[in-house]
Amino acid sequence: MDFTTPERLAGIAARVREVIDNDVIPLEVKLGGGFRALLPSLNQVRKKVKTLGLWAPHLPASLGGMGLSLTEHARVCEEMGRSALGNFVFNCQAPDVGNMELLHAHGTTEQKHSWLAPLAQGDVRSCFSMTEPDRPGSNPTWLDTRAVLENGAWVINGRKWFTSSAEGARFAIVMAVTDPDAPPHKRASQIIVPLDTPGFRLVRNVQVMGDAGEDWMSHAEVTYENCRVPEANLLGARGAGFALAQERLGPGRIHHCMRWIGICERAFDLMCARAVSRELAPGVHLGEHEIVEHWIAESRASIDAARLMVMRAAWTIEREGAKAARDDISLIKFFVAKILGEVLDRAIQAHGALGLTDDTPLAGFWRHERAARIYDGADEVHKHSVARRILERYARHSSRSLP
Repeated sequence: MDFTTPERLAGIAARVREVIDNDVIPLEVKLGGGFRALLPSLNQVRKKVKTLGLWAPHLPASLGGMGLSLTEHARVCEEMGRSALGNFVFNCQAPDVGNMELLHAHGTTEQKHSWLAPLAQGDVRSCFSMTEPDRPGSNPTWLDTRAVLENGAWVINGRKWFTSSAEGARFAIVMAVTDPDAPPHKRASQIIVPLDTPGFRLVRNVQVMGDAGEDWMSHAEVTYENCRVPEANLLGARGAGFALAQERLGPGRIHHCMRWIGICERAFDLMCARAVSRELAPGVHLGEHEIVEHWIAESRASIDAARLMVMRAAWTIEREGAKAARDDISLIKFFVAKILGEVLDRAIQAHGALGLTDDTPLAGFWRHERAARIYDGADEVHKHSVARRILERYARHSSRSLP
C-alpha cells in the first residue's frame, strides 16, 4: 500500500472538511428541534455542495457525482463523519448510498430512470427494508416476509423494523422470500416498493435510547399487507436478494467504518480540548491526571490503527474483490466498532456531567452509534465467522509442523 495522500484527494478532503466545519457543525445546535426543522438549512448547504463540485462522491460523473474510487471515498467519509449531518449534505448517506450503488449496478433502464436518477440528484430519499422483529437480523437468509408473483405483479406480505429513514422516503428496496423451496441463500429477492403503494404502512418510528427521531434520522417499523407492485420492480435476478445484500456490504462497511473514525476524531478533539481547558482546582487541569493522559494516548493509537485496517480492506476490495477481502471486512466491523465505543466513552467521561447532555455532540453520537456493534451483523457473528475461516485454513495445513 502507498500511504501517501495524492494532492488531488488531499484537496478534496480539505474542501469537505471546510464545509463540515463552517456550514454543518454550526447547525448541530438546532438538532434538538428535530431533523425536519433543519431541512431548509441543510438543503441550502446541499446546494452549496453541488456548486462546489463535491456532490455524491461515490457516484460517477454521468450521474452528477464525483466518481471517487472506494479508497478515495473512504478518506472523504472520515471528514463527513465528523458530524451526524455530514453524509446527508453530500448525498452519500445510508441507506441511500447503498441503494444507489445497487440500482446503478443492477437496475434496469427504467428503474434507473425512475428511481436512481432522482435519488442521485437528491430529489428523493429511499430506505432498505430487510430486518424483521421476529427473525435474527444476523441471519438474512431466514425471513418471514413473502412476495408471490400473481398476474404480472408481486404481492408482498410481511412486517419489518429498523427500516431506516422510511419516514419521508419515496421508495423502499424490500428483501422478501420469493422462492421458499430454494436453497437458503437463493430464497429471497429484492423488490422496489414505492411507499405510496396501497398496503404499505409505516407503523411507527422505533425509539432508539429514548429518541424516535424523524425523517431521515429515524428507524421505522413498517408492514406490507397485500402490497402489489409490478413484476418489473424486481431488482436484479430472482433469488439474488442475499447476493445483492452481500455485494453492498463490502463498500458499505468501508463507508460506515470511516464515518465511525470521523466520529472518533471529533470526540478525540473534544476530549483533548477539555483536558487542557478544564480546571479541577485553581491552576490544575484535567489533562495533568495520568489516567486522562492514558485515555488520550490509547485513543490516538487505536484510531490510527483502525484507519489503517479500514484502508487496507478498501485497498484489497479495489484490487482483488470483496471475496479476497472477506476477513478484512469482518475484522474492521467489530474492531472499529469497539474503538468507537471506547473513544466516545472516554470523551464523555472526560466531560463529566456535561458529556451526558446535548450541549456537546457526544451524547448524540453515543445514542445513535452504540448500535455499531449490532447492525450489519452483531460483532459476535463476525468474530465467529472470521475465526472459523482462520481455523479452517490451519486445519487444511494441519500436517505442517508448527514451531
